[in-house]
This record gives sequence, structure tokens and C-alpha cells, in this order.
Amino acid sequence: MNLTDPVADFLTRVRNSIRARHHKLDIPASNLKTEIARILKEEGYISNYKVMEEEGKRVLRVYLKYSAENEAVITDLKRISKPGSRVYIGRDEIRRVQGGLGISILTTPKGVMTGRTARKENVGGEVLAHVW
Repeated sequence: MNLTDPVADFLTRVRNSIRARHHKLDIPASNLKTEIARILKEEGYISNYKVMEEEGKRVLRVYLKYSAENEAVITDLKRISKPGSRVYIGRDEIRRVQGGLGISILTTPKGVMTGRTARKENVGGEVLAHVW
């Protein structure tokens, strides 16, 4: 399976799993997707994740999080920077997502981080996605 945009595939699988009320999903693992999962866990959007070996391949298992009323914690995810149209921003241009209710995920020279962390670290980078 040849994927031109593995990050968009990751976000789409999470979005589809939430709509189907799944509690976990498996995705082919990569370091970037693992970092995105780490941020989603740190920010409280997913309950957990782990990287496993299945049939010789690395698999990222993501455990989705729902509220007591069975509402998904993630309302939506949006891919911002795409392979055909990259979006880079400086540290001064990092905006709040959904009035501060969401997060932006950036790849920076200091690694993958949220927009808020990037502002603190004084770095800009490529905006991968917004999550709210």
C-alpha cells in the first residue's frame, strides 16, 4: 500500500474510528505518527497508545477516549500542511485553535510539539494538523 500522506491517513483513521465508536485502532507505525499520538495523549485527547510488532511490522495501537456520556473527546481533526501544499509558520504566527479549545501540532527543529509549546520554545515550523 503506497501512501503519499501517512499523517492524513492517520488523522482520517482516527476520525473514522471515533464516528464508528471504536475504542481502539491499529495504524502502521512510524516515528512521526508515534510523536503525534504522544501529543494527543499528553493533551488528553486519547487515553493511550503503544507501538507493537505484528507479523514483522510495527503497528501503532491508539486507544480512543470518550466522556462519561459516551461523547468522543476529539470533536474533529484537520490536516493543515499537505504534501502538495506545505504550511510553515514562524513562532509569532502560531494561532489558537477553536479559541483555545483545540491544539495545533507542529514539526519544529526541536521535534514534534503543540503550538503552545512551540511558542514557549520560541520556534516555528510546519503545521501538521489542528485537533479539537
